[in-house]
Amino acid sequence: MKPNKPSLILFFLALFCTIIFDYTEQDFFATYAKAIVLPAIFIYFLISNEFKIGKSEGVIFFFCFVGQVYDLMDIESSEIGGVICFLIVYLLIIRIFIKEHERIKLTKRDILPISIVVVFIVYLLVSVLSLQLDSMKRFHIIYTFYGIVLSVLSYYCFVSYITKGTHITLLMSLMAVSYIFSDIFYIFNEYFSYSIVLVLIRDITQILAYFFMVEYFLEKARIQNKPTPQ
Repeated sequence: MKPNKPSLILFFLALFCTIIFDYTEQDFFATYAKAIVLPAIFIYFLISNEFKIGKSEGVIFFFCFVGQVYDLMDIESSEIGGVICFLIVYLLIIRIFIKEHERIKLTKRDILPISIVVVFIVYLLVSVLSLQLDSMKRFHIIYTFYGIVLSVLSYYCFVSYITKGTHITLLMSLMAVSYIFSDIFYIFNEYFSYSIVLVLIRDITQILAYFFMVEYFLEKARIQNKPTPQ
């Protein structure tokens, strides 16, 4: 067995336990299962990347940890604390996109699918921000900025996949989709009455977002370390 496999198995075991405990409404055990997720995927990343980690990736993991702690604590300041943490995470990922990826080159055939993506993202942003949540009213500017940043991140991921269609852009898109659904269903859980389906979708997509983010980091490292042909 490869050295990174046990941590990856632990990650998916935590995901499976989260699903089971959410479905059976065992919130206490679900909290412990979710607490295992990030340490497991972080160890998987470190071992897979030969214990090398860039500054941006390190800070991203740190704020993911802090954001998840806020979520698991479930105190009054948890919601805005988690929003600020993941806002920083999204900004840092966008920084990586800008700094380490080639500029996107559009062609005429890309105009239609990109236009559909833009309309879809704007529709989601406006629809979610229009929900009348007390917390969103109190921190309207932060939530609006958060939504715009996530929209920019998603736009870059989807357009990269449309124009390039590579494995790394697929991972970027899956990461963006997971973060979008995680955030949307987090808000739905606050806005609508309790539903086990909403809870399951929120938790599953949040955990999968970490997985696709790590796979993206690893694929990016493989590409950067790949020897250039002479």
